[in-house]
Amino acid sequence: MAEAGNTLTLETTKGPVVIEMRPDLAPNHVAHIKKLVNEKFYDGIVFHRVIDGFMAQTGCPHGTGTGGSKYPNLKQEFNAEPHVRGTVSMARAADPDSANSQFFICFADARFLDKNYTVWGKVVSGMENVDKIKRGEPVRDPDKIISATIS
Repeated sequence: MAEAGNTLTLETTKGPVVIEMRPDLAPNHVAHIKKLVNEKFYDGIVFHRVIDGFMAQTGCPHGTGTGGSKYPNLKQEFNAEPHVRGTVSMARAADPDSANSQFFICFADARFLDKNYTVWGKVVSGMENVDKIKRGEPVRDPDKIISATIS
């Protein structure tokens, strides 16, 4: 069971997705996500890049994959946690220290990402809802996060 304050619930257009956040793996990233959630940053944000058999990406305020929050980018916290089904990891540009607000949830194993992206959580319930997220790159009429809350 996740310790109090490290359970992130994404209420999506496909149903709830519960993520156990892992400050032991990526303390700065988890703190950053919590700050954004508390500011309602993720509420209404779409899943803008969803690749079947790979992952669903969200967290861009423009819905295009080009934006982040008003805060500076994060220094990478790469770790040995594997990218497997249900892994939640930060998206970034070519610069390893360019993660900001975008993250993705793996549909399937994506071990080629290991130690190159910051894993900060894992879906503990609602993976069947992640599986229903509309695919596309970009996605037409995309699914979205209605609200994000931490408990």
